[in-house]
Amino acid sequence: MLYIVATPIGNLKDLSLRAVEVLKSADLIACEDTRHTQILLTHYGISTPTTSFFQHNRFTKGEYLVNLLKLGKNIALVSDAGTPGILDPGYNLINLAIKNNLEVSFIPGATAFVHALVLSGKPAHEFYFAGFLPNRSGARRNQLERLKKIGCTLVFYESCHRILASLRDIDTVFGQREIVVARELTKKFEEILRGSPDSIQQRLSRGRPRGEFVIVI
Repeated sequence: MLYIVATPIGNLKDLSLRAVEVLKSADLIACEDTRHTQILLTHYGISTPTTSFFQHNRFTKGEYLVNLLKLGKNIALVSDAGTPGILDPGYNLINLAIKNNLEVSFIPGATAFVHALVLSGKPAHEFYFAGFLPNRSGARRNQLERLKKIGCTLVFYESCHRILASLRDIDTVFGQREIVVARELTKKFEEILRGSPDSIQQRLSRGRPRGEFVIVI
C-alpha cells in the first residue's frame, strides 16, 4: 500500500492520530527532505526509516519505490509540509503507483490554500486554485488578466521573495478590490491581512516579508 500522508504546515500538533499510526507502521517513509521530516518524526517518536523523494530524483526513485510496493512493502509518502501531490513531486509517485495497479490510500490533513480560503471569508462554494504565479511581471500580469475573467474566488501561493512584486501586479490588474493575504499559517506568527493590494503591499514593505504566503482574491 502507498499511503499519502498529509503533514502539518507549521504547527506540529496538527498531525492526526491516524497519520501517526501509519507513519509508525510503514516499512519506509518517502519524503522531499529527510532532515526536515525527521523533525516531525522525532517529535512523535517515530523511528521508521526514511528515503528522499524529490523533484530531481522522482523518476529513478519512483521506480525503486514502486518495486518495493510490488514486493508487498508499505510506503508512506509525505511532503515537507501539507498534502503530498499538490505542487510537489508526490504527484509522480501517486500516478506511477496507480498505473501499476497498486493500492493507494490517503490520510488527510492540512492544506495551506484551504486554510487560507476558509479564513479569508471569501466565497468558497466555487474557487480556482492557481498554484504559484509566474516569476516575471509581464507573464504574471497576463495570467492575472486571464484568471480575472473566471468570475470566482482565486487562490495563489507566493514566496516571501516575490510577494511585494506580485501585490503590485495584482493592484494593476484588480485595482482596489479587497483581497486577503495569509502568512505563516498555524505558526506562532500567523497573520491574516485584509485590504486592497496596495495597502497590504505597503504594510508588508515596512519590514522584510518572511514566510510563505497565500493570496485570496
